[in-house]
Amino acid sequence: MLSERMLKALNEQMNKELYSAYLYFAMAAYFDDLSLEGFANWMKAQAEEELGHALRFYNYIYDRNGRVELGEVPKPPKEWESPVKAFEAAYEHEQFISRSIHELAALAEEEKDYPTRAFLEWFINEQVEEEANVKKILDQLKLAQDSPQMVFMLDRELGARAPQLPGLLLQGE
Repeated sequence: MLSERMLKALNEQMNKELYSAYLYFAMAAYFDDLSLEGFANWMKAQAEEELGHALRFYNYIYDRNGRVELGEVPKPPKEWESPVKAFEAAYEHEQFISRSIHELAALAEEEKDYPTRAFLEWFINEQVEEEANVKKILDQLKLAQDSPQMVFMLDRELGARAPQLPGLLLQGE
């Protein structure tokens, strides 16, 4: 059984994951407005992944006889100065989520809640991958920002990322 403190923290993290999806959908809309469909596709797939993370927390809470409490999801920004600025914001957000997961793991250790600590191990490893993926794209964008041809090549490359629910998330599929 989850302690009240752990249950509250897990619910807060679930809501942070929902905000992450909301943020990435907002970024997808920004890129769609710029006619950068590959960037938009990548962000839609990222949003879908974040929804999956939220669902993992949802299921875990119920598996441990807890009660899911959905919080308000704040409205994300809808504009960024440039594609570079959008990916800088995405990278900062992933770092924020990593810190939040680490705090949850520390709380689980403090509470001697070993099942939750084991559950969080997947997220700890996932965040290393999340940060690395966004940082790689950010670095490539910074190199390409003075070359529209390079931006379009990167757009094409990012368009290859396949979401799990393509009929739902991709336009025209």
